Amino acid sequence: MKYYLAPMEGITGYIYRNTYNKFFDNVDKYFAPFILANKSESLKTKELRDLLPENNKGIKLVPQILTNDCEAFAATCRKLQQLGYSEVNLNLGCPSGTVVSKNKGAGFLGNREELDRFLEKIFKAESIKVSIKTRLGLENSEEFYELIKIYNKYPLSELIIHPRTRKDFYGNKPNLEIFKDALALSKNTVCYNGDIFTVEDYKALTDNFSELESVMLGRGILANPGLMKDIKEKTKLDKKLLKAFHDELFNNYKEVYKEERNALFKMKELWGYMIYLFSDNKKYVKKIKKSQKENEYKAVVLNLFEEQEVIEGAGLFYKQ
Repeated sequence: MKYYLAPMEGITGYIYRNTYNKFFDNVDKYFAPFILANKSESLKTKELRDLLPENNKGIKLVPQILTNDCEAFAATCRKLQQLGYSEVNLNLGCPSGTVVSKNKGAGFLGNREELDRFLEKIFKAESIKVSIKTRLGLENSEEFYELIKIYNKYPLSELIIHPRTRKDFYGNKPNLEIFKDALALSKNTVCYNGDIFTVEDYKALTDNFSELESVMLGRGILANPGLMKDIKEKTKLDKKLLKAFHDELFNNYKEVYKEERNALFKMKELWGYMIYLFSDNKKYVKKIKKSQKENEYKAVVLNLFEEQEVIEGAGLFYKQ
């Protein structure tokens, strides 16, 4: 089985990836948060910084591209190849309203003829490997049966399926019946993505789909950085290891962003997922959100680690 870390905009950038990889080192492939394709000769500074090889040493990274413009896609691929990348991922899953309204991300799924023409052009022109991260459809899951006909025309390096529609966002349950059909119908290798928050979630998935060769985890790892270790080694997350991971991540953010305020913002965003690891966490999460200074923040977090325990099955509480 191969394990991937999903791209999570604003969170799983190179600082998080490097820190996670240092402390846990159990992901086969990382996917970078999407970049907006354009026809310029260079990447934007923020995008470039996240993808520079020197900022991703020892990490197998796949850049993700968001676009519905084949010329912009081609131009962006050329820039990424110059950085040494041999594979890119096309985002056909983002459910954000601002993205979908521009017929990008999951919005592109509602324009199947246009999507087919787009894929035909890029596979004729590009030498780089292309994988796709997709949802089942825009409005309903039955759309997937037409989408898979399109995907099967092209030699994808991988088809990563999040078995929800755009309309679902992250609500409802993944449609495993249609995912089962996807495994049978796809001519390309299929990776599963969606709602793996606990070891039990993973076991149920792999028991049902023993032919799976790869899975992608996102929110589950953010909520519990030790989840992969538990899945692979049946080792529960050690609180001291989690604290060391947290402290180094915070220090890395401070070093890169130079401003206490920005580093705090990034950590608060992560705590929106990770707080559910701890018993009796409500009073701490409020204090974390309210903290405006580093010393306030550190005091709250220290108290949390000293006074509360890491609980098993924390992902279940996140899902609720």
